[in-house]
Amino acid sequence: MNVDDGIARWRRVADGIRTLAAESDADGGLLPSEAALAERFGVNRHTVRRAIAALAAEGLVHTERGRGTFFRKLPGRLHYPIGTRTRFSENISRQAREPAGRLIQASVEPADARIAAALGLRIGAAVHRMETLHVADGMPLSVSTSWFSVERFPAIVAAYAETGSVSKALEAHGLVDYHRRETRVAAEHVSPADAAHLACPADAIVIVAESLNVDPEGQPMQRSRTRFAADRIELVFAT
Repeated sequence: MNVDDGIARWRRVADGIRTLAAESDADGGLLPSEAALAERFGVNRHTVRRAIAALAAEGLVHTERGRGTFFRKLPGRLHYPIGTRTRFSENISRQAREPAGRLIQASVEPADARIAAALGLRIGAAVHRMETLHVADGMPLSVSTSWFSVERFPAIVAAYAETGSVSKALEAHGLVDYHRRETRVAAEHVSPADAAHLACPADAIVIVAESLNVDPEGQPMQRSRTRFAADRIELVFAT
């Protein structure tokens, strides 16, 4: 097994196990042993363990002490409505799943021309840039980059870190409602950083939604760029 194309061995093993899972007839099937997988894919056991750990984080397999590692069938793609009032927690909760958000990193930076124009700010105005991960029942669904005015939302990073919800973080600043003005959708190959957060193959495709949210008076207040795992979610546009 070569890595000349830059794809790590453990990712190739993980892809191979995904194929085995797809061919498995039923939920709960036992994976081959680490030794058997190592021989099958031409790698050492450490590489197999790393691949299994990534798949466990993805929810595809689970390990039971003394029994082994078992396949776990994933449900079909989650439906994610996109409309004038799009809320991650509400979209996921309606499907009897447990939503959660986690702050990956945050920084304050000067708004470039594109962000300034989107948020109605002067170029160079201070903006929060937040990277967040969104999951359903522990399964990673999306990674999002959001920009907010520091002047208007000075403590939004701390509020998000505490609540795991953009809506609740905005409520902490007195904004109880907002709506979507625009959403642009495209597809692209996942970046290495996003692949790690989403626990997906290095060559996976993500759905990219660039959006602009405004307050009840129509003032722009959030610019975001969200990358969805294309094999786990289906965007549904309301008319």
